[in-house]
Amino acid sequence: MMKKLLSICFLIASIFLFQSYISAKKITKVLVFSKTKGYRHGSIGAGKLALQKLGAEHNFGVDTTEDASKFTEENLKNYAAVIFLSTTGDVLDNTQQIAFERYIQAGGGYVGVHAATDTEYDWPWYGKLAGAYFTSHPAVQEASFVIKDKKHPSTKFFTDSVWMHKDELYNFKEINPDIKVLITIDEKSYTGGKNGAFHPFSWYHNFDGGRAFYTSMGHTDETWKEDKFLKHLLGGIKYAIGNQKLNYSKAHSKL
Repeated sequence: MMKKLLSICFLIASIFLFQSYISAKKITKVLVFSKTKGYRHGSIGAGKLALQKLGAEHNFGVDTTEDASKFTEENLKNYAAVIFLSTTGDVLDNTQQIAFERYIQAGGGYVGVHAATDTEYDWPWYGKLAGAYFTSHPAVQEASFVIKDKKHPSTKFFTDSVWMHKDELYNFKEINPDIKVLITIDEKSYTGGKNGAFHPFSWYHNFDGGRAFYTSMGHTDETWKEDKFLKHLLGGIKYAIGNQKLNYSKAHSKL
């Protein structure tokens, strides 16, 4: 009888240990969303591949979609961050917008890449989350990118204060005054800048319960092979992922 009891106890303990191991091994995942209703960037494909490679190398899962119906509370609970990869135009309906608002309010992460600011102009909440809206850009050219904050995970690897980088250089409107600017571009170093002496290009901030990171880089396929850009983006993703679990009791947006 004692042997049988010990065997049962051992079995129960083994099950608990196995479940704990499985739970501990559960991989952190991000969702890459690249739906476009306006201009479609040819670099989206290169971006998806690069993000999947980053995930494989740094132990986070990467799911990709252009299906807005994935923006439900139940599905978004599976992800530590959502990456808007060069989305354009009106990509989410009202129900999907509220599901995403609730996800951020619950402590979720947002990463905006390049044309993510050319998205959802009629949804003011999104504009504040992303940090600004796109207005225009000159031709692709090289410019001086000024590192303003070297303490953030997305910039701490830079050894110099100026990074010469070639990309599509967005001009912005409705810049959220609460963003924490990481990188600016020097408008004297190229032609076509319209934001003046202080031209933010990458930033982060806490917003409505969640974490948001945006970089305007990523227009060309070549950028997605550039080591410094990928390190910059990886740091932004790590910031957006954070280390807290979603808590939907804090979500307040309602249908």
